[in-house]
Amino acid sequence: MKRVYIVVEGQTEQEFVNSVISPYLQEFGILSVTPVLVRTSRTGRGGMVSYSHLANTIKPLLMSEKSDYIVTTFIDFFRLPHDMPHYEDSMKKPDKIEQIQSLEAAINEAIDDRRFFSYIQLHEFEALLFSSNKGFEYYFSEELAAKTASIISSYDNPEDINTSPEGAPSKRLLAIKSDYNKVLEGNLIALEIGIKSILEKCPRFAEWIKTIIEKSE
Repeated sequence: MKRVYIVVEGQTEQEFVNSVISPYLQEFGILSVTPVLVRTSRTGRGGMVSYSHLANTIKPLLMSEKSDYIVTTFIDFFRLPHDMPHYEDSMKKPDKIEQIQSLEAAINEAIDDRRFFSYIQLHEFEALLFSSNKGFEYYFSEELAAKTASIISSYDNPEDINTSPEGAPSKRLLAIKSDYNKVLEGNLIALEIGIKSILEKCPRFAEWIKTIIEKSE
């Protein structure tokens, strides 16, 4: 089994990899899963605002000639930097899935290493939390959980939640609970839901996890 490095944008995703993704992958014999925060400067980590930040984090991970590891990304489509490879051409695609697939292909081509493949979350991490209302019911008040339940019932696929900048999953949560803590509450909610429920409801995320497993064999 190979080691896995997952390049992430912030502490929320870093903790999600450690607490949710890594334990699941261990069931498949993948015992080394390391989240790597995007490097924004020599001392700064997290908060990607340009493609160079992403590339400059990925490339050093691939400098070794060893082949016993893979590198992937876990970054949001929401507010993705506009200087990503072939961004304008990708945005001309007719739907969000094709746009993301085009962007992922462009990043893969730019990095050009068989040990690497990119993954962009549609539309952002918080979409995964709408896979079930179980987490919201546990950590939110009954009144607030009723509001999240209404959103969940409106979408067969939580990854489709994003009708506008104000309609992004994270924005919806902040509108419901103004003191929502992304790092702490987001991951507690995810743990309460459980990754298997997330995999069942979020097909792109599920395909990414499946690809990690297959490439690690």
